[in-house]
Amino acid sequence: MHPYVPILVLGVLAAIFVAGTLVTSALVGPKRYNRAKLDSYECGIEPTPQPVGGGRFPVKYYITAMLFIVFDIEIIFLYPWAVAFDQMALFGLVEMVIFIVTVFVAYAYVWRRGGLEWD
Repeated sequence: MHPYVPILVLGVLAAIFVAGTLVTSALVGPKRYNRAKLDSYECGIEPTPQPVGGGRFPVKYYITAMLFIVFDIEIIFLYPWAVAFDQMALFGLVEMVIFIVTVFVAYAYVWRRGGLEWD
């Protein structure tokens, strides 16, 4: 348990900070509610009413979200490689070039198919 004490202390401090911030903002912040402040915000555009069942989002929305997650996770794999670059030498360089080429091929495919176009 001894090595985990600093992690536990950090977690407790983070929880105290979050709770303190929420309580302070509730006590100190202005309480002038109006319709405009309680309305949803859609990038400056007037919110469109939703059908009773919730409505349907275009599939392109989900594809864009999945592409962002995939490329974001692939980029995260570059950090451990950069940290251990000296230990892996030429082998690590070759493996990362293969990885980056694979990511670039996927990116080119998505681009060519129009996956990055937002109609």
